[in-house]
Amino acid sequence: MSLQSILAPVFAQVGLVFVLVFFMVAARHGGVAGGPERAKLVSDCFSNQFEIPVLFFALVPLAVLTRKADLLFVVMSWLFVLSRLAHAAIHTGSNRQPARGIAWLLGVATLLVMWAVFAVRVLLVP
Repeated sequence: MSLQSILAPVFAQVGLVFVLVFFMVAARHGGVAGGPERAKLVSDCFSNQFEIPVLFFALVPLAVLTRKADLLFVVMSWLFVLSRLAHAAIHTGSNRQPARGIAWLLGVATLLVMWAVFAVRVLLVP
């Protein structure tokens, strides 16, 4: 896989973080309808981007350095990022459960599989 293909989902995830930063600033300064409650939701969503996604940000360079990033890796990366986008949209929008929980769980499960596949490829496959 090309480096561009591997890094495109990372750029998308980073883009989400920056969109949330600007949304959070606007919400805190009254530029977004919903007042303090909306500002709290956006702030919490922004904070979430430094929890589970940190494991994604750690995995990508490891997969690149070990040359274990293939089509499956890129597809799962996009699935993870799409789940994060869905989670953020739900979190900062309707904030409805169980939809938000399903998006979160899909991302976590995808990332778990990504780490498991990577570990097997590094530890068991020559």
